[in-house]
Amino acid sequence: MGKVHERIDGRLRTFIEAQKIFFTATAPLSGDGTVNLSPKGLSGSFAVLDEHTVAYLDFAGSNAETVAHLRENGRITLMWCAFEGPPNIVRVHGRGEPVFRDDPRWEELLAHFPDIDGSAHGLRAIIVVTAELIRDTCGYGVPFMTYDEDRELHRSRFARETDESLDAYFRKKEYIAQSIDGLPGLPLPLPPLPAS
Repeated sequence: MGKVHERIDGRLRTFIEAQKIFFTATAPLSGDGTVNLSPKGLSGSFAVLDEHTVAYLDFAGSNAETVAHLRENGRITLMWCAFEGPPNIVRVHGRGEPVFRDDPRWEELLAHFPDIDGSAHGLRAIIVVTAELIRDTCGYGVPFMTYDEDRELHRSRFARETDESLDAYFRKKEYIAQSIDGLPGLPLPLPPLPAS
């Protein structure tokens, strides 16, 4: 029923890149810390960088749990489900790192997302994940669901923000600069987006 894969290629890569939504799971090292599970979407915001490395764009929101957990311990699991076609669930267990706007790797990584205007979504980091275990399972319990379109709400909400107003927005949120459990979250002030 399940299979471990050596790399992200062929049928596995095709499946991952075709999905319209995936999920990320992280947790702090503390045994009583808060586990975080987040849905990720927006067409064009995920990329396979090579056979063992993937990345996705981290946009403005009301918390930064994933960033905080990755800064503390790097552990992350990504999961994709087949909501159409043959049943399948793919998980990539690995080590993640938030790459912030002032990182020298920013421009090179951002080039993997040519269809995304980061300024329209309050782009705050690129999450890079190196796979340590890649596996798929049957997905028989996953229901059929159809994709209609991406929501425009995120773009319309954050497109009007400048770096300064976005920084002010983040400072008003309780769980941006630190996580629910008090771990360092998004570094503030938010570095400006590099000029394109």
